Amino acid sequence: MLEKLVKLLREYVLVFSGICIIIGLFFLLIGVFWYWARDILNNSFLKFAISFGEWNAYILIFGLLVLGIGLYYVYSFLKKRKFVLDEIKTDKRSEILKKRREIESAVKHLPSKYQRMLEEKEEELNIK
Repeated sequence: MLEKLVKLLREYVLVFSGICIIIGLFFLLIGVFWYWARDILNNSFLKFAISFGEWNAYILIFGLLVLGIGLYYVYSFLKKRKFVLDEIKTDKRSEILKKRREIESAVKHLPSKYQRMLEEKEEELNIK
């Protein structure tokens, strides 16, 4: 059961990261409006923030945490993806063999599409 959940999260890491970023920004805005703009603004979003009362401190912290988590996973995914794609572009067997461990480690944390790309490249270069 846990393996299926991890596989699902790996396949759709950008979608879940985007959702985390949106939720984090929403809660962050609620907290920011409550603490720094409640005297200036008088609109429906602020009224929504006021309805949380003193819980806005926790909402602000929660928003920062969720936003940070979402940004970390987007950054991590894009960094690993760029590394794998740059390494797979090469037609030199020796270069892939030098960094094989690093490539396999990065591919393990990416969607299955990148695993298939690596397998095709290894097959093309006769790497076992």
